[in-house]
Amino acid sequence: MKRVCVFAGSSPGGNPAYAASARALGAALAGRGIGLVTGGGGTGLMGVLADTVLDAGGEVTGVIPGPLATRELAHAGLSELCVVASMHERKALMAERADAFIALPGGLGTVEELMEIWTWAQLGIHSKPCGLINAAGYYDPLVAFVDRMVREGFVKSVYRKLVTVESDAETLVAALAAYQAPPLRRWMDESEA
Repeated sequence: MKRVCVFAGSSPGGNPAYAASARALGAALAGRGIGLVTGGGGTGLMGVLADTVLDAGGEVTGVIPGPLATRELAHAGLSELCVVASMHERKALMAERADAFIALPGGLGTVEELMEIWTWAQLGIHSKPCGLINAAGYYDPLVAFVDRMVREGFVKSVYRKLVTVESDAETLVAALAAYQAPPLRRWMDESEA
């Protein structure tokens, strides 16, 4: 695992535990020599995470759509900043550059990015490890909702297991480094458990 794409809020959120989790994740990645791929912003948890990795001597690649970069939202000190034309191009390049994916707390964009990458794993588009930093229980309602999808028969349990959930950054990074993708059949195969 050479690079991890992290989806994170462009806001710090209302709980100091969220920024603490971003710093812990940045330290865990940099401590293992793992590069960061992020949305390229310099604000919120995205900025805290990038600054932590950079301060520890790590490498940070940012991918940001031109309209956001021109609004001065781009982080000025990244190792590499890729300016792209659209959000679709941003997500595709971030996925291409990463060996794994993690979501920190964030808003609609963070959840949308997480769900898309999770769906891509379900469909077999990639077999890269995916995880959630569940800082201060932030993702408890989302995890409970996905678990309900499993109980109600909309998501197979094997697909729920495609995302590792941890509250501790070091534990999550270690789990993703050891991840072995489960064998998946066609996503509509009814015999899959």
